[in-house]
Amino acid sequence: MNYLAHAYLSNNDEGLLLGNFIADHIRGNHFEHLSEDVQKGIYLHRKIDQFTDEHPAFKQSKRLFYDGYEKYSGVLVDIYFDHLLAKDFTRYSKKDLPDFASHVYGVYQKNKHLLPEHSGLFLSYVLANNVYNAYSKIEGIEKVLFHLSHRINHGIMLDGSVPLFLKNESQLKQNFEVLMADAIKTFLK
Repeated sequence: MNYLAHAYLSNNDEGLLLGNFIADHIRGNHFEHLSEDVQKGIYLHRKIDQFTDEHPAFKQSKRLFYDGYEKYSGVLVDIYFDHLLAKDFTRYSKKDLPDFASHVYGVYQKNKHLLPEHSGLFLSYVLANNVYNAYSKIEGIEKVLFHLSHRINHGIMLDGSVPLFLKNESQLKQNFEVLMADAIKTFLK
């Protein structure tokens, strides 16, 4: 699961939203300076990542990207699963995607002073590219993957995985729906 799914699974709780957003930019367990709610969001993010990585539907989905993208298959599935969530967002939420994204962006901006430097820089990228809404279109995913390829700078162009996604979209959608149903039962009780 990528940023959109993490935000969704934060259940509109501001502390959880913030912690979930910054968790990838926090190493170790030294974040006592943050509020208890934000700390809970960091731990929630880690639990969601562990849950996702261990889920059979996620593992099966990763295999669909082994041809040329094995090392990055988990990252690709995370991003493509966010695409599938974004495309059918009202199936999972009472809010439509633009309203949800606007609300979440507002929470991030209101609390920007609490964000670690890397999270602040990433937030600027998210806002400038309206990433959560862009996830709903394959062109938006392609752009995100293109930028990610340049950021990691490992000589592999992740946006080249789009044909593999399109070829396997129906299987990936089935896997996503299974994983998301289990995630909702686990994290949105």
